[in-house]
Amino acid sequence: MIIAAGYGSRLRDLSDSKPLTPVAGIPLIELGVRQAHAAGARRVVVVTGHEAERLESFLAELTARTGIEVVPARVADWSLPNGHSVMAGSAKVRELGGSNYLLMMADHIFAVEILSRLAHADAADRGVTLAVDVRTDSPLVDPDDATWVQTDGQGRIRAIGKTIPEFDVVDCGAFLATPELAEAIAAAIAAGKSGSLSDGMQHLADQGRAAVMEVAGAWWLDVDDPRAHAIAEDQAPQHLGLLYA
Repeated sequence: MIIAAGYGSRLRDLSDSKPLTPVAGIPLIELGVRQAHAAGARRVVVVTGHEAERLESFLAELTARTGIEVVPARVADWSLPNGHSVMAGSAKVRELGGSNYLLMMADHIFAVEILSRLAHADAADRGVTLAVDVRTDSPLVDPDDATWVQTDGQGRIRAIGKTIPEFDVVDCGAFLATPELAEAIAAAIAAGKSGSLSDGMQHLADQGRAAVMEVAGAWWLDVDDPRAHAIAEDQAPQHLGLLYA
């Protein structure tokens, strides 16, 4: 599942649709779909919202061109926090007969080994596994926009959020999710939270059901602003290999 419903305000100077913003000639959403497919996903659900008709038209063309089955799931109100997109996408996954899924953000790109490892990180003792990086001071990480994670040192999440006071890893924006994640977001909303993905993650963490997978030095990037886009243009072809072949 790829979340691609938001407005993308920080990239507006470059593009009026973040998912369709090209990186070295390939739109971000196409990179995401191809990455998921390379990691073993047999189908990709893309949650749409802002510029939905335009994006869905591109996804139909992408399916016809690549043979990768891409299914749109339009969120009712794309201005709501991103957990609402996860719930909409999870409902589509269930409708299609699925259960667990790789969850990605449309503006995050990854070396394929991250997603390939994450796809096999399922275990009965967790409801979600998050890819994290110990390189919290990496020049590729935007400290003003990053989501930080505090772990217990044993592979479990204690706290997650953009403003938590203590952390030891950074959220890479890729998850292996079970149906528990959407249920946790709904529970967080019922408890008065806004419905962000981090709200659901914290709910699972509080139950001991949120685990991490460290990316072990592999390359990833959040393409959220012009600075990050320039880095992506320079580095993505090298690190994404066959996607640019």
